[in-house]
Amino acid sequence: MTVKLLAIGKTNQKELLHLIAQYEKRLGHYTNFSMETLPDIRKNKNRSRDQLLQAEGEALLQRIDASDRIYLLDERGESFSSEEFAGFLQKQMNAGVRRLVLVIGGAFGFSQALYQRAAGEISLSRMTFSHQMVRLFAVEQLYRAFTILRNEPYHHQ
Repeated sequence: MTVKLLAIGKTNQKELLHLIAQYEKRLGHYTNFSMETLPDIRKNKNRSRDQLLQAEGEALLQRIDASDRIYLLDERGESFSSEEFAGFLQKQMNAGVRRLVLVIGGAFGFSQALYQRAAGEISLSRMTFSHQMVRLFAVEQLYRAFTILRNEPYHHQ
């Protein structure tokens, strides 16, 4: 199974970029992983919140294939422990999902079109994090999940 992390806006903090790159490299031992960032549309102040959501949604949907299984990283989504998330990934693989796409939206969340296209929502926490931090947490949890599935010592119970 291929895993793609799709996000709105750039990560501009060097420390975060370095950490994200470390986990991306580690993930390469377990799965074909890629991360794609789209430009932050929010900077155009002439658009309403709904117009921004729609524009971001359209931009994200253009990067998603019809066969992709999509999950939105949303604070209102389903919460998992690390072990449960590993089980979730295993179920996706067992179901024959070819490409799993995890989506990080912009500052205002997701358009209705994305909610309708998604198979579900996943919450990394009920707390609010910067979108830059969410990328790091997502790649670390993906790495952790694959080590759990392989019974490797990264995760301690």
